[in-house]
Amino acid sequence: MRVAIYARVSTEAQEARGTIGSQRAALVERVAAEGHELVAEFLDDGHSGARLDRPGLDGLRDAAEAGLLDAVWCLSPDRLARVYAYQVIVLDELARHGVSVLFADAPAIDDDPQARLLTQVQGVIAEYERAKIAERYRRGKLWRARAGEIVSWKAPTATVACPGSADGPPRLEPYEPEAAVVRRIFDDYVAGGHSTREITRRLNADGVPTPTGARAVWGTSTIGRLLHNEAYVGRAYYNRTESVPDPRPGRTTRQVPRAREDWIEIPVPVIIAEDVFEAAGRVSRDNTKWSPRNADDDAWLLRALVRCGQCNVGVSCHKMKGRNGTFHRYYYCHNHDPLRAGGEERRCRSATSAPTPSTPSSSTRSARPCYGPRSCSPERAR
Repeated sequence: MRVAIYARVSTEAQEARGTIGSQRAALVERVAAEGHELVAEFLDDGHSGARLDRPGLDGLRDAAEAGLLDAVWCLSPDRLARVYAYQVIVLDELARHGVSVLFADAPAIDDDPQARLLTQVQGVIAEYERAKIAERYRRGKLWRARAGEIVSWKAPTATVACPGSADGPPRLEPYEPEAAVVRRIFDDYVAGGHSTREITRRLNADGVPTPTGARAVWGTSTIGRLLHNEAYVGRAYYNRTESVPDPRPGRTTRQVPRAREDWIEIPVPVIIAEDVFEAAGRVSRDNTKWSPRNADDDAWLLRALVRCGQCNVGVSCHKMKGRNGTFHRYYYCHNHDPLRAGGEERRCRSATSAPTPSTPSSSTRSARPCYGPRSCSPERAR
């Protein structure tokens, strides 16, 4: 009999302790004792059993569909899935492909009603235990946050997370190379009078590395988040959002903001002075108020509807003043901006038509190209 083994652990901590290895060793020993032929191993290290999109489980299902297996060995039903409904889905799918599921810590469920009932009860109990673990984990993090500990999984830019020790609880410490970049951004924005886009150009021209290193260039959204992050003035927050059911297809939950009185404030090292942070907020509000992009809704009839036919991304609304004093409104691809595209080599080169002046009395057209295959002006849309 051609068999495979499937093992899973839920967290990275369990993976580090070798729990996945103990499961694999037990399953391999059981396969050898039964005299089966082991043809494949599918392992999910650090993947929750409350989800079906696991690489190891996907590989097992693909192998079963391809007819490569006769059976699969698993330690227990809760290793296959924590949610009973997901257990039923996987078991039924494997049964349709002629693959039987054998559990090392549970009896076979082929035609024995008692064994099937036991498997169902184990699935329900596993789902209940997962809910209890999640609740204890949530309450524990809340208690630690109220005690002043850092419980967030990601430290803000210019700080580094230090684990707890005999000297104190987990905390954040300033990381001076990145802190100098943050101070430079605030100084350019407040004292230098530079826009967020100009700041990104200056940082990219100087070769300053991005906070995560995932992107080759700085983006305006990154600068905006830095300028509004209260952690730089010594106030980090926990419990800012909560998970609620998401009615959209293919989604289970989504994060929504909580009321500010429910936030838990955690003191952290100060990197930016309070007056500088408040000045940056005033500059941001003034820029938003007087920005020409904040036009009336009827000025952009195709806002959020037009997409670039070459890049398949949304287009931006743009207004330009012509030589004769008329304003030209048109749409162009987001990736026309090298900062948004991720580099000059990825910039969108699509150019199909010219914008129409916004005043009906004008009989001339601007020579500036309009980006996006379906770009048009409000007058042409009408």
